[in-house]
Amino acid sequence: MKKFNFRKVLDGLTASSPGSGSSSSSNSGGVGSGSLHPGGTAGALREEIQESLTSDYFQICKTVRHGFPYQPTALAFDPVQKILAIGTRTGAIRILGRPGVDCHCQHESGAAVLQLQFLINEGALVSASSDDTLHLWNLRQKRPAILHSLKFNRERITYCHLPFQSKWLYVGTERGNTHIVNIESFILSGYVIMWNKAIELSTKTHPGPVVHLSDSPRDEGKLLIGYENGTVVFWDLKSKRAELRVYYDEAIHSIDWHHEGKQFMCSHSDGSLTLWNLKSPSRPFQTTVPHGKSQREGRKSEPCKPILKVEYKTCRNSEPFIIFSGGLSYDKACRRPSLTIMHGKAITVLEMDHPIVEFLTLCDTPYPNEFQEPYAVAVLLEKDLILVDLTQTNFPIFENPYPMDIHESPVTCTAYFADCPPDLILVLYSIGVKHKKQGYSNKEWPVNGGAWNLGAQTYPEIIITGHADGSIKFWDASAMTLQMLYKLKTSKVFEKQKVGDGKQTCEIVEEDPFAVQMIYWCPESRIFCVSGVSAYVIIYKFSRHEITTEIVSLEVRLQCDVEDIITPEPETSPPFPDLSSQLPSSRSLSGSTNTVSSEGVMKDSIPCLSVKARPVRMPPGYQADLVIQLVWVDGEPPQQITSLAISSAYGIVAFGNCTGLVVVDFIQKTVLLSMGTIDLYRSSDLYQRQPRSPRKNKQFIAGLTELNDSPVPLELERCKSPTSDHVNGHCTSPTSQSCSSGKRLSSADVSKVNRWGPGRPPFRKAQSAACMEISLPVTTEEARENSYNRSRSSSISSIDKDSKEAVTALYFMESFARKNDSTVSPCLFVGTSLGMVLLISLNLPPSDEQRFTEPVMVLPSGAFLSLKGAVLTFSCMDRTGSLMQPPYEVWRDPNYTDENEKTWKRKLVMNYSTSSQETGDHQYTIICSEKQAKVFSLPSQTCLYVHNITETSFILQAEVVVMCSSACLACFCANGHIMIMSLPSLRPMLDVNYLPLTDMRIARTFCFTNEGQALYLVSPTEIQRLTYSQEMCDNIQDMLGDLFTPIETPEAQNRGFLKGLFGGSGQTFDREELFGEATAGKASRSLAQHIPGPGSIEGMKGAAGGVMGELTRARIALDERGQRLGELEEKTAGMMTSAEAFSKHAHELMLKYKDKKWYQF
Repeated sequence: MKKFNFRKVLDGLTASSPGSGSSSSSNSGGVGSGSLHPGGTAGALREEIQESLTSDYFQICKTVRHGFPYQPTALAFDPVQKILAIGTRTGAIRILGRPGVDCHCQHESGAAVLQLQFLINEGALVSASSDDTLHLWNLRQKRPAILHSLKFNRERITYCHLPFQSKWLYVGTERGNTHIVNIESFILSGYVIMWNKAIELSTKTHPGPVVHLSDSPRDEGKLLIGYENGTVVFWDLKSKRAELRVYYDEAIHSIDWHHEGKQFMCSHSDGSLTLWNLKSPSRPFQTTVPHGKSQREGRKSEPCKPILKVEYKTCRNSEPFIIFSGGLSYDKACRRPSLTIMHGKAITVLEMDHPIVEFLTLCDTPYPNEFQEPYAVAVLLEKDLILVDLTQTNFPIFENPYPMDIHESPVTCTAYFADCPPDLILVLYSIGVKHKKQGYSNKEWPVNGGAWNLGAQTYPEIIITGHADGSIKFWDASAMTLQMLYKLKTSKVFEKQKVGDGKQTCEIVEEDPFAVQMIYWCPESRIFCVSGVSAYVIIYKFSRHEITTEIVSLEVRLQCDVEDIITPEPETSPPFPDLSSQLPSSRSLSGSTNTVSSEGVMKDSIPCLSVKARPVRMPPGYQADLVIQLVWVDGEPPQQITSLAISSAYGIVAFGNCTGLVVVDFIQKTVLLSMGTIDLYRSSDLYQRQPRSPRKNKQFIAGLTELNDSPVPLELERCKSPTSDHVNGHCTSPTSQSCSSGKRLSSADVSKVNRWGPGRPPFRKAQSAACMEISLPVTTEEARENSYNRSRSSSISSIDKDSKEAVTALYFMESFARKNDSTVSPCLFVGTSLGMVLLISLNLPPSDEQRFTEPVMVLPSGAFLSLKGAVLTFSCMDRTGSLMQPPYEVWRDPNYTDENEKTWKRKLVMNYSTSSQETGDHQYTIICSEKQAKVFSLPSQTCLYVHNITETSFILQAEVVVMCSSACLACFCANGHIMIMSLPSLRPMLDVNYLPLTDMRIARTFCFTNEGQALYLVSPTEIQRLTYSQEMCDNIQDMLGDLFTPIETPEAQNRGFLKGLFGGSGQTFDREELFGEATAGKASRSLAQHIPGPGSIEGMKGAAGGVMGELTRARIALDERGQRLGELEEKTAGMMTSAEAFSKHAHELMLKYKDKKWYQF
């Protein structure tokens, strides 16, 4: 009898397009129902909906970045504008002001930022990068742009200094030379201070790189140059010679002036501070080792760790502040990084949680020759930014208004909700504010520059982040800001495993066993569901009242049969190499090598974590209602959860992994279904096999009935299990193995493989994102983060290594469970890694009273559809083209009690019109997989539209979203493309190559939401938000804050007559005359190259660009020139008239006194 090659049949069907022919009659049902049915009814259905979206509605642009700048390197502060700038190792700059003023800009080269310098109160910033380039940024626009760049070709930049109200920038280099740059033109001056002229001629060694540059507060014509080897030169700019030199036998790290300009302080590599007086430069005026042990007189203090930076700030009414980082004793190696504040005789050491990168003292005045009056210290740490209040004796820190603690624990998953119920933000904030940390300074955050308003976007937005320590954070993301509302700790549900207590541990991960893997939130009902890396699901309900109760838990045994595994032929294996052996830093979490405990007993039917058995106090907020845990099966750990969905209206939660599907009634706290994926195809099984009980142990049955070679219809073959006994009508499972363990096939199994062939559709090898996940680059630093990077967006781990079929997507909806049904009913859509979609019917009790007592029936309906690649998402539209929302239960406080409690009933919102239940009505179901998207008409299960999204790559994230009151499908592809398709026709609206997939962090955290917005974790510490809405791109300028606001520069203090007379010649110093081209000449062209910036025109004028703008500016410039020439001509004529009058009066006076003698006067 002729055999059918089911693999080829299935591949042919899933590769169909709208223009292809109809499917063959032999597979018109089952898988064939997922193919096209052109003409007739399908054509009529296609013409029903008029789509309003066009490509003009879409455009991609970044909006705002939140979080702590990743790998910071530099810090700067403008004391007049009161804005802060942070540079990073990746070439990024973050500029922060008042809440809402948060700007991110990026150097195109990606070179690390070495130093930042504000042009104080000028709306500009100079950055020095590691590729030896200086950049001038214009901050007078909402998105800063580079005006000029200057690339040094022969020398490496080490230090920069820009004096207040000066246009000449001092640049020190690694060779020890000091160059001077004109900030306005960004051209190098011919004036150069060479290192061999700065040091004494008798010195035989090179002084090293320039580590400090600063002009004297007393005299602007004197420049202090510090070299690494301990040499300090006080250079007279006018006479071009060294006025004095200072030598010290320890390397210098930093220098700071006393405001009078007579003393300066140096920090050294031996942990010492030296104070020098200009009148006696031969030796330090004072030497101290603040953290060194006291020694006997005459002996040098014990050396300490280097003091990397010191700042010397004076106060009018108190002792000066000496603030430095480092300098601790070597015998305190375990102590954390610290900042030391010396004020008079008091020494305060502030220990930090992370290494100090940089710090700055914030002062009232920008003038260096006045009392500085410091009021705060900004400390930039490797993973945090803190500000210390210096006005209070206990030095408290200010409460940070920026979301700098996103990475407090590594982010493992994200969710984004736009246009959510408006009362949620206030409710979550009112609960979360009660748990805020105390002890902050009572003063406002001092970095409060810039201006910001709400703009046109006013709908509420919430971002949820899941973390490695089991915590979950809710953030208010409205109006381009980010503020934490509420924090939930899921680890409080479980017992803490004490290290070394001798107890048996069943954890499948050694680090972060509470890491959050997936989250599912229903904002309307406030039901919150979490799945963790240790194969558990927690259901939370929101309450305003505190309770103390025991946590209900269920343990589910989910297993699959070893005979289900069929080894694919070599040509059917995916073309992606297994690189797991090449990634030693990435640990697989899908299994464990230790299947036997220390006591020698095989682990079986025990969960990975222990739920607290005692009553637990639950504060107001989200309270655990039910914990569901998968248990070990015959020494094999449970597989991680790959899909999760919950319905508050039905009271049901469903989740799946690469083993099967679990459906739980969380109202009655019972397991409704626990079934292997292959058993879900039993709808056409003639023998109606019953699913195994989730708590039933394995039954070892010796004999298995062989199947004959007769051809079996595809619909029946799909539902069969190779280990089924079709005589007795029940399933047998002699052995079991997890998805990640090795294949164990007996000789009888091999014969079955040869008999069935490699092409049975349930075991078709899926070339999904999971196959490619292991080929992505993994760095050592991100190994721990990637250890739990299994997510729904990438088909969740290597689920198809053993040809298993994982559950990758779940969706609750009122739909047509069976073909040609006349009315809608509760359904569960199940998508698998092989592109199969199954519909499961949910039979709920008719009344509320019965819902709490009567059982819920869960039955596979027998309908299934097919796509290419793993299924990612579902959605439904009604016959008018409106997106249907899943039904939900209106929230009511579960712990609220009153006299009318007995009369309360559940209030359900079904979200469909009455006409949708009429006979003959239909709905559209949108299904998107890793390769393609399809639109089906239900209940006929006719495929109306199909779009092959990608052939060479795969979709990481797909979501059906609402845009301008219309639905569309948004996809993010692994090759970096963001694609938008209209619904239901699947017409491409947008296809932009936005962001290549560089690591799994992006795949794990990328998510779309309504109103044209999306986000992803751009670095381990930062969230990048973007929009694909043209309207939002046009209005983005109105939503962003202004970095620069016009502020008058404070006037300098009156120095007094004597200080003005004897205080130096700084007021008469003319840098233009000294450094200009007329005096200093031109610098060598080979030394540095000037590069005009893309923002030079826009930055200087702030007007529209283009040719017309240029012509307009040229015309204005000519008019101004002509006006000035006219004024000059009038002044010249006036001077000539005055000269003639003076000459006339002088001649008359001469004639008058011509003949008179001297004694006649």
